[in-house]
Amino acid sequence: MTIASPVLSTDQWASETREGFPFFNEAGTEPLIYFDNGATTQKPRRVIDAISTFYETANSNVGRGVYRLSMQAGELYEGARATVASFIGVSDPKYLIFTKNTTDSINLVASSFGDLVVAAGDEVVITGMEHHSNLLPWRMLCERREARLIVVPTAPQGRVSLKDFERVLTPRVKMVAVAHVSNVLGTVNPVAEIIELAHRQGIPVLVDGAQAVSRRRVDVQELDADFYAMSAHKMYGPLGVGALYVKPEHLQRMPAVHLGGGTAKGVSYDGELELMPLPNRFEPGTPNIAGALGMAAAADFLTDLGMDRVSSHDAEIVISAAERLQAIENVRVLGDPTGLPGGMVSFVVDGLHPYDVGNHLNSHGIAVRTGVHCAIPFVDSLSLVGTVRASFGVYNTGSEVDQMIEAMSTVKAGMWTTEHPTRRFL
Repeated sequence: MTIASPVLSTDQWASETREGFPFFNEAGTEPLIYFDNGATTQKPRRVIDAISTFYETANSNVGRGVYRLSMQAGELYEGARATVASFIGVSDPKYLIFTKNTTDSINLVASSFGDLVVAAGDEVVITGMEHHSNLLPWRMLCERREARLIVVPTAPQGRVSLKDFERVLTPRVKMVAVAHVSNVLGTVNPVAEIIELAHRQGIPVLVDGAQAVSRRRVDVQELDADFYAMSAHKMYGPLGVGALYVKPEHLQRMPAVHLGGGTAKGVSYDGELELMPLPNRFEPGTPNIAGALGMAAAADFLTDLGMDRVSSHDAEIVISAAERLQAIENVRVLGDPTGLPGGMVSFVVDGLHPYDVGNHLNSHGIAVRTGVHCAIPFVDSLSLVGTVRASFGVYNTGSEVDQMIEAMSTVKAGMWTTEHPTRRFL
């Protein structure tokens, strides 16, 4: 295999940023090049501290007591909501709901708003690149309501044609759902234009922002998104917490589909139910208070780094990795990651199972994602068993890319290629 070279110009910035992440700096930990940020990011000290400080100094339930500690927890929780709302340009925090993750957010919209607006014979439009989390809830909604799921095809280079999108937006379409950034190829979709096309027909749009919010500035008001879903763990925050923005006019109409403690204040066995004001009616039970505080700390972390700086680092490392991988014999870089970088490079080595490539890189201390990336129909459309995905974070450096390129020069067939050439898992 032949290899090319140059070095990234943002190494020092990334190295200094990396100092704030205990995962990379704790004594005794095995060195690791972590290129699986599309699955989950590592956590900076300030996020870890926000979570531990809550448990050490303010641990209490919210909305359940009038004593000092409970009131303090409530103030912290609502402060976290305001911080996360501001991070994505939400004008009023009450239109931001804390959820478990992006998947939970999309399911909430599909089961609440979707059931409200989609009827028999109607249509829901998605793209051919969607993660299962932005496919299955809409498929189930269509089956439940006897509607049709329309899939806008994705071109081989990983992009969706706006003309193709416009062509399917008939009066039968009641909902559009689209990824801001593809989790397989890193394609950055023209979501503002898609939203504008849909809105001309009066069609609401949900944007899956899971892969976008850690990499580029997002302003839901500028986008005019009806719904925007995101996860904390992909933006340097904790696992198990996410957020959903809902346009005021939709949130006012949406029925609360999960009820319990904290969602109602007038309850009887058979009388009219009096729900809590927004957004509490959509957050049943005890919320993940520490998680919300961690998510807010992650939003502040990214804000302090500067999203323009984050995006430029993202672009430089993606372009370098893509160009250098493409220069290696038998390696095919998929999509067009250098056109408008979306934080990742997905590739295959002709003749090798992606799991063998992943295992080989693992033996060199490099963590990448291999497989179908919870996007089986999209990977099937590419006629692939799976891909190798290197997804980057603010702490990744050009020298780490150098090491990946060097390791790729010795990759060869292993057990998966020889014994299970078509087998795959998620």
